[in-house]
Amino acid sequence: MLTFVGHDASGAYVVAHRHFASLWRRGQAIARALAARGVAAGDRFALQMQNHAEFADAVVASAILGAVFVPIDPRTRGKKLQYMLDAVGCKGVIAGTYCLEALQEVVHEAPSVGWVLLVGPRDPARALPARTEWLDDVVVPDGPDLPVTGDRLDMAMQMMFTSGTTGDPKAIVGTYQRYASIGDIVRALGVIDSDRMYTGLSMTHGNALMITMGGALYTGVPAVFSLKFTKSRLWSVIRDFRCTTMNLLGGMFSAIYSEPPTERDADNPLRVVLSAGMPKNLWEAFEKRFDLRVLEFYGASEGGLLVKHPGVGPIGSIGRPPPSLIAHILDEEDCECAPFQPGEIVFENADGSPAVVDYFGNPDASQKKTRGGWLRMGDIGYRDDEGWFYFMHRKGNEIRRNGDFISPGFLEKEIAEHPNVIDVFVYGVKSTNGTPGEKDVVAAIVAQDARAWDAESVFAFCETRLEKNSVPSYLQLVDEIPKTASEKPLERVLLETFSPSAANVFARRTDDVAA
Repeated sequence: MLTFVGHDASGAYVVAHRHFASLWRRGQAIARALAARGVAAGDRFALQMQNHAEFADAVVASAILGAVFVPIDPRTRGKKLQYMLDAVGCKGVIAGTYCLEALQEVVHEAPSVGWVLLVGPRDPARALPARTEWLDDVVVPDGPDLPVTGDRLDMAMQMMFTSGTTGDPKAIVGTYQRYASIGDIVRALGVIDSDRMYTGLSMTHGNALMITMGGALYTGVPAVFSLKFTKSRLWSVIRDFRCTTMNLLGGMFSAIYSEPPTERDADNPLRVVLSAGMPKNLWEAFEKRFDLRVLEFYGASEGGLLVKHPGVGPIGSIGRPPPSLIAHILDEEDCECAPFQPGEIVFENADGSPAVVDYFGNPDASQKKTRGGWLRMGDIGYRDDEGWFYFMHRKGNEIRRNGDFISPGFLEKEIAEHPNVIDVFVYGVKSTNGTPGEKDVVAAIVAQDARAWDAESVFAFCETRLEKNSVPSYLQLVDEIPKTASEKPLERVLLETFSPSAANVFARRTDDVAA
């Protein structure tokens, strides 16, 4: 049912399988260990790891105890990690060994954390800190089955933090009812019984945890999880494990497409990519190069859904709502926008029931998100005159330059085709022209070969492909694009390190971009 794929030091596969029976056995074994550490119904504990099989085991253990698991991106550290652990009062953490250093830096500032259980490869020479043990050493494989306490649909199952791209993340309380609805959503996305789903997205993000794992558990369609997303092994895993669907998010498309073409690009068993954020200008080229179809969908952990099936509707659309939802584009006065007029994407339930979002300990944010009984996504988009919806940008994150709104996705697709670019993210900084609301364009770039970096060649490349007003003012050379668990670039991190005078920032010599 669930297959977890990693690699050893030689590059050989390390594979773990989980079926319903083994999930139950492992879940019971972990539940007994957690109960011995005082975890009871309603208590929270964190899961901070890559896509290990133990993640799924711990989810089952949590349900047995009626506890609430809290997924945390394994790359999280510092004040953000401390905030997440403390904000929801985690009693402990089940973590990958690679997270231990970050945990030890902050665990003393999260007084609720009483234990850390580790998964992953062991280093015999490394002494474990106090209150830290190996999960496999403490599980209790034998004993009577514990009764299932998480047995009501309205009970809290998980608390998933928002990405926190613009401020402190909020913990979304997710119920069993919400998770159980995923089976219907996966079917609405066109997944069929003969499929084998694949994801390299982190299970600490809603896409992999809900669409892939939840979809597999509730439909019985098999799923394959890579330990983590890597471009270098993506296609070999898909071929070797005969995967027919794959989940991808926005910036991942540009990263994959920027790899040099090979003769085997179309040699894969994929029939469809379940996409959330396919750049319009990359859409058809991506389908053709890899011989697959793109199904675009839009939604969030809080709810909402739009779907555009392959071959239906215009390229670039994020779809239409299912029968259970009604979607709107509203202006600042909550009035319906005319076709092609930008506004906020908002959903209401077709049956008239109010939308419900529960941010743990934050009733004001919960109320704001569902003001008037409707789910307010915080994203700007528009609909055409046939009812197809389009995403433009996160509210407040648009790039306006010399009076024009610039599409970062289009720029990223073009820049990614430069031979020395393997990843790129475009964002805006306060404009030097002093016009309120205007921004200069920055392209943060990871080079294929940093030793061969030539900023002028990238600027020249842009000038041959982009309109004058769209050519970046600055190129920011970085080792990697900082990203959330959902592979969403962390703009605020790049902004914090950006300065026109920084050694890794290159300004366009003649920034003559007048409209």
